[in-house]
Amino acid sequence: MNYNFYQNPYQRNSLGSNFKAFFQSGSTLSILIIINVAIWLMITIITLVSWLFNVQQEYVHLAAINILGVSAYFPTLIARPWTLITYMFSHLDLLHILFNMLWLFWFGKIFLEFLSQKKLLSIYLWGGIFGAFLYVLSYNIFPVFLLSLEGSRTLGASAAVMAIVAAISFYAPNYRMFFGRVRLIYFALIYLFIDLISIPHGNPGGHISHLGGALFGILYAWNLRKGFFTFSAISRFFKNIFQKKRNNAQRQRPLNDEMYNLKKKEEQDEINRILDKISKHGYDALSKREKETLFKRQN
Repeated sequence: MNYNFYQNPYQRNSLGSNFKAFFQSGSTLSILIIINVAIWLMITIITLVSWLFNVQQEYVHLAAINILGVSAYFPTLIARPWTLITYMFSHLDLLHILFNMLWLFWFGKIFLEFLSQKKLLSIYLWGGIFGAFLYVLSYNIFPVFLLSLEGSRTLGASAAVMAIVAAISFYAPNYRMFFGRVRLIYFALIYLFIDLISIPHGNPGGHISHLGGALFGILYAWNLRKGFFTFSAISRFFKNIFQKKRNNAQRQRPLNDEMYNLKKKEEQDEINRILDKISKHGYDALSKREKETLFKRQN
């Protein structure tokens, strides 16, 4: 199955129409892109105004990095905890945000063919946080980073985007792109390998955070496919505990642990079978019941 942006390649004005409809849809994907672009535009406008008042661009960028970028130095990170979130929405350079948003758009659209918007937002945020965590951990563990630790900063959506790329690549590995010639999983693995070998050759913090985001995406996809561990299961677990405390009553689960796990495994096996059928024959080959089963899983 291939993803094509054009619904009809012969409609020359479809590109602008599709983009307009996309950003007017109010989807999670479009909102994430809008937030990233808005923050970049704000920094760019401030830079322009500062230049008019004879303030060098470097000072504006340094201030933006200090306020929005996440630091690997614990005292700075503790003093600015909001940077764990703001860094994944902040860019300084045009090419940086351009490529990140193109990747987010392309792979986000593929992601939403299989999974829900809620999961997209969850992977974006937690992937970005996980990327920041690996970046901070690496800079505090490996001696090569000790001299630059205190002044280290990183920012950009790359870790969060890589989480989405890795998640959908490992969730639907047989999905084909580039006119059906390349499996999605191969594309992701090659890009991750390039990130790994690029660590010593410039911007090591950025490459490490990319790998952290990708690692989270892989773990998330693996858990979804195998059904062993999901965030929704954790939410249900704590919800049941709190509900029992509020009611102050003994309640039995409708199924024992063995039956519950068996039921979840059967449901996940059916989802995997449907996903493999989509990869081989396309979404239109699904029966009405299979489409309903996939829709229920997404929600």
